[in-house]
Amino acid sequence: MTAEQIQAMIAAGLSCDHLSVDGDGRHWQAVVVSPQFEGLRLIARHQKVYATLGNKMQNDEVHALSMKTFTPAEWAKAQA
Repeated sequence: MTAEQIQAMIAAGLSCDHLSVDGDGRHWQAVVVSPQFEGLRLIARHQKVYATLGNKMQNDEVHALSMKTFTPAEWAKAQA
């Protein structure tokens, strides 16, 4: 998998105001900003992102994904 492929999968399954994916081919880091995170706890946000990857995590195509998830308001505050 490439960063672009992972990013496309997340974007296809989740409305994102900002999305970046970086990594070394096995270990990935993502920053995901989505209005769909409103009112959700961190674990629920991560579950939404993992759901966009389908079975890619289970079959080890995506070995590890660490992520930072924000609502648009949280992202705007973090950027200020």
